[in-house]
Amino acid sequence: MLKRAISYLCDRKGLAAVEFALIAPVMALMFFGAVELSSALDCKSRVARVSSTVADLVAQSTAVSTADTTNIFNAANAILYPYAASNAKIVVTSLVADSNGTVTVGWSDAQNTSTRTSPPASIPTGILPASSSVIYAEVTYSFTPAISYFLGTVDLTDSFYSKPRRSVKVTHS
Repeated sequence: MLKRAISYLCDRKGLAAVEFALIAPVMALMFFGAVELSSALDCKSRVARVSSTVADLVAQSTAVSTADTTNIFNAANAILYPYAASNAKIVVTSLVADSNGTVTVGWSDAQNTSTRTSPPASIPTGILPASSSVIYAEVTYSFTPAISYFLGTVDLTDSFYSKPRRSVKVTHS
């Protein structure tokens, strides 16, 4: 009996299979984690691109209509592709400062969410001086990884300010 126990301890035939069984789950987890992380980073990059593009397209106009902002939102959805546009909440707002520096919302349009009725809580200094305006775009994307067991849904957000280029403020009709 002792001879048999010693022979089992010295036998190395199944060692590679045991090592593989211990390492394989960790390697699979690392692989799928890397895939999900790269997908999330790609989506975050697209969200940032959407916020800057929406603000820039509106800031190039002197006036926009609801049809114009719908077209801009369609362009934003094309930037987000292959990610679902239904998960994107996009708001574009004209923030106007009067001669005293009081900031109000001139107009606001939104996709998949409600429009903005009040200015953001904090506006970076120097962005909106008195008697001027700025276009403010904000995007929130609910990213759900393919393997959502561990992460669940992650909200990716970005905002962008853009000065109107051809007028003091962009009007909405």
